[in-house]
Amino acid sequence: MRWAFIFLSFLFFAFQSCQQKETMKKIPVYGWVSGPGEATDAELMEQFAGLKAKGIDGLMYNGGQDPATYARVGKLVKEAGMEFHAWIPTMVQTMKPGLDSSWYGVNGKGESALTHPAYVDYYKFLCPNYEGVYQFLSNMYTSVAKVDEIDGVHLDYIRFPDVILARGLWDKYGLVMDREYPEYDYCYCDKCVSDFKEKSGIDIREVEDPSTVQEWKQFRYDLITNLVNRLVEDVHKTGKEINAAVFPGPNSVAKKIVRQEWDKWKLDAFYPMNYNDFYLKGPEWVGDVTKEGVEAINDRVPIYSGLFICPRPEKKGSEKDPENHGLLPEEIGTAIQASMDNGAAGICLFTPGRMTDAHWEAFEKAIWVEDKPN
Repeated sequence: MRWAFIFLSFLFFAFQSCQQKETMKKIPVYGWVSGPGEATDAELMEQFAGLKAKGIDGLMYNGGQDPATYARVGKLVKEAGMEFHAWIPTMVQTMKPGLDSSWYGVNGKGESALTHPAYVDYYKFLCPNYEGVYQFLSNMYTSVAKVDEIDGVHLDYIRFPDVILARGLWDKYGLVMDREYPEYDYCYCDKCVSDFKEKSGIDIREVEDPSTVQEWKQFRYDLITNLVNRLVEDVHKTGKEINAAVFPGPNSVAKKIVRQEWDKWKLDAFYPMNYNDFYLKGPEWVGDVTKEGVEAINDRVPIYSGLFICPRPEKKGSEKDPENHGLLPEEIGTAIQASMDNGAAGICLFTPGRMTDAHWEAFEKAIWVEDKPN
C-alpha cells in the first residue's frame, strides 16, 4: 500500500506540474558547445538529445572551419530538434593558407600579434583594416553558411585584443590595468596609422597618450563595425542569419576594453557575454548590462544574455583561476530572471557542459515564466 500511495502521489504532482506548465512558457535557451573531436555519431546524438531534453533550443557550435564538419554535426543537431549555428572565431586566426603575416595587428610598441600575442599564445589577432582579411573571413563564413543544416553563423572574437582586461582577470595575469598600455593597444600597423592620419590629420605615433584621442578610438570602432556589416551582407545573401558573441554593454564595457561599438552592427541577434564574475559583480549585474544593451540597440533585434557557469561550485571559494568561477546553482535563477526582466529574448549558457545536477535543477525552475497575453 505504501508504494501505491507513493506512486499515486507522484502521478498527482506530475499532473499538477503539467497543468501549471500549460499556463507558462519556456524562455528560449542556447548553449555554446565545442566538438566533435573523436565522438561518433551515436555519441553526438546522445549528447544533443540530452541537451534538448534539458531545455536547450539551439547550439552555437564550434567545430572548426570545415563546412563538412558542420554538415555532419548539423544533421544530428536537427534530428535532436535544435537550431544550429556555426560558432567560428573571427579576428583570432593562426597562420594558414589565405592569410598574410603582414595582416596581423600591431601594438603600440610596434610588435605584431602574430609573433608577440598579448596575454596568451592564441591571441593572434588580425587587423580589420585589410581587404585581404575581409575576403578571407567572407569566404570562410559564406562557405559554412551554405551548409543546408546551418541556421546561422556566430561571430566570436570580433574585436581588438583587450586593451584593458576585465577587473577579475588582473590577478591571474599579474597586471594592474589602470590605463591603456601600449603593449595591449592595437592597431598601430602602417596602414592604420596612415589611414588615420589621412582622415584626421593626426600622426598617432607622435601623440604622447593616444588614449586621450577620441577620434583614434572612433576610427578603430568603425573598422570593426564596417567589417561586421560587410559580413552581414555576405551571409544574408546565402539566406542565413548572422549573430555574434559580444562583450557586455556596449558602452559600459565593450567599447572601453575591446573597441566594440556593437549597437551599430546590423546583426540578426546579439549574445553579450554577461560574465559577472569577470567584473567582480553579483548575478543582479547581469540585468543591468542586459538593459543597457537592449536600450542601446533600441530593441530592434533579440539579445540573448550569455551566462558563465561555475563548473565546480564546491571549490569556487578556493579556486584561484577566475575562468573556473561563474554562476553557482543558487545564482542561476537570479541571473536568468534579471536578464528576462530587463528585455532579453532568452539566454545562452557557457557552457552546458559546466552545468552540475544542481544547476540543471535550478535552471528548470527558472526557464518557465508566466505566459502573459499581449
